[in-house]
Amino acid sequence: MLLASCASCVLAAALVASTPAAAQSARPAGSGAARPAGALAPAAAPGAEAASATNAQGGTSADGTDNADAPTSAFDARQKALDQRTEENNYRYGVAEHDCYSKFFVNYCLNKARDSMRSVQADIRKEQLALDGEQRTQRARERDEKAALKRAQDEANAPQRAAEDARNAQAYEDKQRQHQLDQAQRAAEAPQRSANEQAYQEKQRQHALDQAKRGVSPSQAAANQQAYDQKQADFQRKLDEARAQGAQKAQERVQKQQSFEKKQADAAQHKADVQARQKQAAEKAEQKRQDALKQQQIEEQQKQQQQQQ
Repeated sequence: MLLASCASCVLAAALVASTPAAAQSARPAGSGAARPAGALAPAAAPGAEAASATNAQGGTSADGTDNADAPTSAFDARQKALDQRTEENNYRYGVAEHDCYSKFFVNYCLNKARDSMRSVQADIRKEQLALDGEQRTQRARERDEKAALKRAQDEANAPQRAAEDARNAQAYEDKQRQHQLDQAQRAAEAPQRSANEQAYQEKQRQHALDQAKRGVSPSQAAANQQAYDQKQADFQRKLDEARAQGAQKAQERVQKQQSFEKKQADAAQHKADVQARQKQAAEKAEQKRQDALKQQQIEEQQKQQQQQQ
C-alpha cells in the first residue's frame, strides 16, 4: 500500500510539473488568494464564450468594427480556446487523481474524477467537430468564390480572346495572299531576269574585247574588275544596312503600336474587373443584410412565442 501511495505521488508530481503555464495561471487575476491544491480551475463563462464566438463568426470585434480576416481569426481563437480547455481538463484530472490517493475510497474517487474528465472531454470533442465542420464550409465557400471569380474573368476576357483570334486569322490569311502574290510576281519576272543575265554576260564579253583592243593586259583587267566588284559590294552592303535600319524602325513602330493597344486593353479589362468586384461586393453586402434581417425576424418571432407561452 505504501509503495502504491509513493507511485501515485510521483505520478501526480509529474503531471503537475508538465502542466502548461497557461493552465496553471488560469485563476482570476482579482481573486487575491491562491487556489487550493485540490480545487478545480474555474471554467470560462458560457455567456462570454458564446458572445466571443458570435463576434468571431460575424466578423466584428467587441466594439462593433468589421475585421478583414474575421473568419480565420475567429477559427484560430476558438481552436486556441478548445486547446486551452483540453489542457485545463487534463490538469484538473491530474490534480483530482492526486487528491484521490489521500482519501479512503480511492477507486470511487478515481472513477468519479475520470467520469468528470471524460464528460468535459466529450463536450470539447463535440465543439471541435462543429468547429472543423465550419472550417470546411468556409474553405468550400472560398473555393466557390474563387471559381466564380475565375469564370467571370474568363467570360469577361472571352470577347478579347475572340477578337485576338480573329486578328491572328486575318493576319495569317494576309500573309498567305502576299506570299502567293510574291510567287506570281517572281514567276512573271523570270523571263526578264534571264534576259538581264544574258545581257550582262554579253556586256562582259564585249568589255573583254574592248579591253583587248585598248591593249589592257588580262592582269590589269582582273584588277579593274576586282575594284569594280568591291565598289559594287560596298554599295550593296550600304544598301542592305539602310534597308535593315528601315525594317528595324518599322518593327519598333509596330511594337510600340502593339504595346499601346495592349495597355488600352489592360486598362479596359482592369475597369471591368473592378466593376465586377464592386458588383459582387454589393451583392454580398445585400445578402448579408437580408440574412441579418431574417435572423432578427426569427429571433423576434421566437421571443413572441416565448412570451405567449
